[in-house]
Amino acid sequence: MASPDVFVTRVPARLDRLPWSRFHWLVVTALGVTWILDGLEVTLVGSLSPAIAGPGGLNLTATQVGLTGSAYILGAVVGALTFGRLTDRFGRKKLFTATVFVYMVATIATGFSWDFWSFMVFRFLTGAGIGGEYGAVNSAIQELIPARRRGFTDLVINGSFWLGAALGALSSIFLLNAAFIDPAWGWRLAFIIGGAMALIIIWIRRFMPESPRWLMTHGREAEAEAIITEIEARVERETGQKLPPHDDLLSLRLVRRPPTSWLEIASTLVRRYPQRTVLGVVLMATQAFCYNAIFFTYALILTRFYDIAPASIGWFMLPFALGNFMGPLLLGRLFDSWGRKPMISLTYGVAGVLMCLTGWLFSIGVLSAPAQTAAWTVIFFFASAGASAAYLTIGETFPLEIRAVTISMFYAFGTLVGGVGGPVLFGALIDTGERSQILWGYLLGGGLMLLAAMVEMKLGVAAERRPLEEVAPPLSQAPLDAP
Repeated sequence: MASPDVFVTRVPARLDRLPWSRFHWLVVTALGVTWILDGLEVTLVGSLSPAIAGPGGLNLTATQVGLTGSAYILGAVVGALTFGRLTDRFGRKKLFTATVFVYMVATIATGFSWDFWSFMVFRFLTGAGIGGEYGAVNSAIQELIPARRRGFTDLVINGSFWLGAALGALSSIFLLNAAFIDPAWGWRLAFIIGGAMALIIIWIRRFMPESPRWLMTHGREAEAEAIITEIEARVERETGQKLPPHDDLLSLRLVRRPPTSWLEIASTLVRRYPQRTVLGVVLMATQAFCYNAIFFTYALILTRFYDIAPASIGWFMLPFALGNFMGPLLLGRLFDSWGRKPMISLTYGVAGVLMCLTGWLFSIGVLSAPAQTAAWTVIFFFASAGASAAYLTIGETFPLEIRAVTISMFYAFGTLVGGVGGPVLFGALIDTGERSQILWGYLLGGGLMLLAAMVEMKLGVAAERRPLEEVAPPLSQAPLDAP
């Protein structure tokens, strides 16, 4: 006789067998559009910082501008850790609704900032909302998308940040042009409109179900069965295809258990999956260092070494942003077909080599501004696919019960390392005015990417086209000798 605490479910297999339908496009749209808004905002803040800091704005010093950037990063870290934990505790849907609401309110409030302190507080809260999105959204995407398309879908959604960056680059050209709009009001309007757009996301997410995988591992199998049955009926209507019976699909035996403690989370990371933990730290930290180092000093290189006017930076940012999006879009399917290990190693490795080469060419002064931009675009065509795969790797290779908090923890660590260390180091090297000094920064960034490629070759997990529960069995999976 089976114990009442043990139950059998076929929810994962039923989700993974579904044909692609409008339901999956809803998942992609409702959960992925946040990255577009994030990219839009981050790019606009960088491009509009002169107007924000100027006499028509908030009269900020360079130090205060830097502190507001740090406040955003700190908010993202705090938000990731706080909301990531809550996402695993209370569910994907509740938290990805709450986080986008925090983002919306804080972003609109930023447009009404009246001094340095109000601007910094609102930037902190905006970062908290975006940081919380990483765990809630990535975990929901991976749990709802069929295994055979999980890699490509996750990479493209994470890469859509750069569509927002491209829009931000174009918008900055308009908002910094006094012939169209007073820059003193343009930056406020950018925040207010950007925040208001989040209302669309909140409305779309009303139609999103809770993750059946999350429900099943929290002992709510009846709710999970009801939702997966509803999803199957919807997919049948949308595709016109009758799904075969699911009685022969792979089943899981799970046991009802209390909520996962921080001690169990630590034990899972350090004792159960130590190699995966090392891999996650290396992938996240190295890509974050390189990305933030280049991205946040992009304009400085162009203005100081190539004499590009600040109002024209957007034209140079645009191809860089598009290259970052095209990488996951064009290479993403290979992560599902060729495999995670070879593709992550390849993208990190190629980006590392090209970064070292570009640094050398820059140091000897043979690159023009367009050539420098072209080099960055090619580098991050590969780096963007690898960086998006880092988030995919974290979500796939740890158990479902701690998926959101794990994504959040690794994101927070990478953000702290890259968001603080990378820009500070590159900024200091740029301040020397010596190309030979900046070369050392390029060599460090390229070397770190090459290190990550080697670690992936050694410790990478072949998760392509495999059910999440096979890659990392749930902590609630019943032992073989359970009644």
